[in-house]
Amino acid sequence: QVQLVESGGGLVQAGGSLRLSCAASGRTFSWYNMGWFRQAPGKEREFVAAVSRSGGGTDYADSVKGRFTVSRDAAKNTVYLQMNSLKLEDTAVYYCAASPGPMSNSYSNYHYWGQGTQVTVSS
Repeated sequence: QVQLVESGGGLVQAGGSLRLSCAASGRTFSWYNMGWFRQAPGKEREFVAAVSRSGGGTDYADSVKGRFTVSRDAAKNTVYLQMNSLKLEDTAVYYCAASPGPMSNSYSNYHYWGQGTQVTVSS
């Protein structure tokens, strides 16, 4: 198993930026494809971005393409989500997740989850 801890959330104005971090325990971090999901009040959890085991492959939800960048640093056991040009609709709890299978945008493929970090975008 892998333990995940998100950090970096906070309150920002629309148009601003935040960088979220997801720290994983152990050297097995590199075995997993990693994803970011978010959940806004009253809405279902939705896919945001994913990065492959090597870091060379990425996938993004249409709503964040061109604004968000996902990356990982195997030496630090950490995956990042750089969020630029933030919009009000980006407000949500953001979750880091690990998939032992293929890189995916499906919730069911992710077996390990962090506790979430709140991102609030104000006008």
